[in-house]
Amino acid sequence: MCLHDHHANAVQPPAAVARRNVLAGAAVLAGVSTAGVLSSPSAQADPGTGSSTPRYRGRPPRPGALIITGGALVDPRSGHVTQDAVVVLDGGVVLAAGSRDATRAAVAKVTGRARTIEVFGKWVVPGLVDVHVHINALADAKAVLRAGATTVRSGSSNFYQDVALRPLAEWAPGLAPRMRAAGVFVSPELGDTVLADPALAPLAALAGGVRSTSDLAYVTRVNLSRGVDVIKTRTNPRAGIAEQDPTELVYDQEQISAVVSAAGRAGVLCHAYSREGIDGAVRAGVRSIEHGVFVGESTLDLMARRGTYFTPTTAAIAGLSQSPNPVLAARGREYMPVLQAAIREAHARGVTVVAGTDSFGTDVDPIGTEVRLLVEAGLTPLDALRGATVNAAELIGWSKRVGRLAPGYHADVVVVDGNPLEDGSALERVKLVVAQGAVVRNEL
Repeated sequence: MCLHDHHANAVQPPAAVARRNVLAGAAVLAGVSTAGVLSSPSAQADPGTGSSTPRYRGRPPRPGALIITGGALVDPRSGHVTQDAVVVLDGGVVLAAGSRDATRAAVAKVTGRARTIEVFGKWVVPGLVDVHVHINALADAKAVLRAGATTVRSGSSNFYQDVALRPLAEWAPGLAPRMRAAGVFVSPELGDTVLADPALAPLAALAGGVRSTSDLAYVTRVNLSRGVDVIKTRTNPRAGIAEQDPTELVYDQEQISAVVSAAGRAGVLCHAYSREGIDGAVRAGVRSIEHGVFVGESTLDLMARRGTYFTPTTAAIAGLSQSPNPVLAARGREYMPVLQAAIREAHARGVTVVAGTDSFGTDVDPIGTEVRLLVEAGLTPLDALRGATVNAAELIGWSKRVGRLAPGYHADVVVVDGNPLEDGSALERVKLVVAQGAVVRNEL
């Protein structure tokens, strides 16, 4: 039973002062200076409005010019390769990318102030996108970046750390990936997450957890009031906890619909394993299904019609089989072939498959490993690459700035040792990572 009334037209989560405190607390947990967080466009306010949130006196730095030359440039959208290519970056964006003739004017514009990195014999791709990752601290962000994921969609955080980390792409280029933040997980048992936000305190009294449609909508609105970009919820328990049954139904279609309705344009990513849970989530209107091991064929057809994305998180599922816990190891061995078949069937039926590692903390599965596993499941190397670039960018709403190396796109580049159009493992051999115009990793 819901013990407090917080329908959409009734109680709303407090915004101004509480939001500032929430962001400051998240920044401390993430290891970020509160000045940078509170000065982000989503958190700051004009001093003339009377808000207590200060505006930082400085401006975001403008990354310097960088020329990457000599490699084979891959355009994931078309699959076209430009040999002996040049990529020119300046001010955090791509000025030009292509042949030496096509980039000559851009090179001339930055000559004398640009750093040049030669990548002869290597392959150049856009910064990769991991659409399901849990980053709660700067150390996590660094590990994800070094693995080649320069843009991520958060799979939720315990205390809004993803919201606090998000402005770093602007204020500290190269310190953290560009991020779509999900805030706190809309889940039955919030546990210590009630400490993340004073607006969540009333939910601690719910004996049965967050289950009523009004409570689910309320948690969703609390997230939105703290500036999240997307909402994360579930229909089933976790596969990585031996005591839980991942096929048990936690939220049904009506409950997921309440989350989707409250989320509005932000959209919802949904953790789901069982056939019933996945189908209910798709019918409720979620934007993407995460994990999705036991998805049914009729549901895949529905996903294709509705444009619902599929994030199979194969690296996370494969990792279960290596667990010292016999229950989890057996679960991994059982689930992996089923998931691989689901990926093949999804792709054959027109569902867009995207790459998400479900990495947590500094225990990072490289996004290149996820791409390789998608290839092993049956996707072509190009389709798997698209799942970590252009298709992933479309899912998170950044298709005009992320996922390609073209004029005006963000200055995110990965250089690998191997042809990613022929070798599914090529993206695991990362030699250079540039994020927001800053060199994060250079092993050339």
